[in-house]
Amino acid sequence: MNQTPLGDDADLLLHGGRIHTLDAQGTTTGALAVRSGRILALGADALRMHATETVDLDGRTAIPGVNDAHLHAAWLGARWPHLFFSATPPSEQPTGALVRTADERRAALRNAWTLLAELGITSYTEPGIGPGEDAGETGCFGTAMMDAYLALHREKAQTARVTLLRLFGTLDGSAELDDFERGIRTPVPATDPHWLAVTGVKIFADGIPPMTTSWVSEPYPDGSSGELLPQSADGALHAYRRMIAIALERGEQIAVHATGDRSIEEFLRVLEEHPGSLGTAPHYVVHADLASPAQIERMRAIGAGFAVQPLIAEHTRDWAGLQLGPERTAAAWPLGEMLASGVLTTITSDAPIATPDWRIGLDASLALLGRDDAGTREQLLRRVTIDPARQDGAAAWKGSLEIGKVADITVLDEDPAEPGRPFAGIGIARTIVDGRTVFARG
Repeated sequence: MNQTPLGDDADLLLHGGRIHTLDAQGTTTGALAVRSGRILALGADALRMHATETVDLDGRTAIPGVNDAHLHAAWLGARWPHLFFSATPPSEQPTGALVRTADERRAALRNAWTLLAELGITSYTEPGIGPGEDAGETGCFGTAMMDAYLALHREKAQTARVTLLRLFGTLDGSAELDDFERGIRTPVPATDPHWLAVTGVKIFADGIPPMTTSWVSEPYPDGSSGELLPQSADGALHAYRRMIAIALERGEQIAVHATGDRSIEEFLRVLEEHPGSLGTAPHYVVHADLASPAQIERMRAIGAGFAVQPLIAEHTRDWAGLQLGPERTAAAWPLGEMLASGVLTTITSDAPIATPDWRIGLDASLALLGRDDAGTREQLLRRVTIDPARQDGAAAWKGSLEIGKVADITVLDEDPAEPGRPFAGIGIARTIVDGRTVFARG
């Protein structure tokens, strides 16, 4: 059935290469037409149209625009090119306040957007901006940065789509239940959700295994088991469970930083106690280093998911192994189990902790899985395109190259689905957002 809308004029035509739509059937085509920022036609239907602009792929491959579902863009833009996991020695890492003025905050976001366009990234999740960080050291996460986002959004200055989570505690730190409840009741700013969607809240449940701050069932070598970060007069567990319940009651999407099996377990229990509370954007665990197979299956069963960082696993495996021991280290970062289960899983960078270059992250994913074949590569490509759109609650209009969806497209020099070559060796030739080129190499 031809679903092409009436009319024979397009704003943009891509042809002359391979286009992976990453639709449910895994369709590959040779041409794509765009009108008013939306995909108008594919294949032969697209080739019959007159287009204002034509891009000859010249044998290159196009995929849906990459969506990094956990990336601190404001922090990245302020720090770039300094990453925490990089060759930059600690003595040369930036410290203290990175942005102080409105102009500096705007410049940090613009800097990030330029970098992301060069990497083929068309969407991302900014995981935690809000009043809990108004006195934060860097200046990258407080209310003023939210204001910078809103100002640039209203000026239509964005070159990437943003999903933003509000934060009512400190980044990687504690949050008081009273502050959380007061904060979440403040109005969500009015935005165009196709460009800046404020979907929910970020909760920090625990720390990380290498620092023995993940909340775990099996103690660390020193006898400790980590602890929860939320706080209240009735204890940390009450605060944590109550924060989750309040967010569910208000219909907010919840992203929980949880690396220990106990912190993941309590999140699951509250979700299971509130069936039917998933809303339009699924809840998810960020990192999930020590998620068990049973927890992965339960997350799948309730429609929740995971946002994971295989590159950070690669960077921290030896460090974490000192605290986890060989057996637990071998079972940590269960990407293979997640993919096999069918649970919603996004592969993300957590930049500027690690590089925002998704190609390097996918190479780390291949190493973690221990295989490199066409089927695995397509699975991984879906974890940086359509599955992040599902996490955003936006899969109906972005994430794959289908008629009616937005024309967010990444053009690569070679086909990333072909095994045998590192993803990192594949050049990015063009990035298109809403039918408009925001980066073209050379």
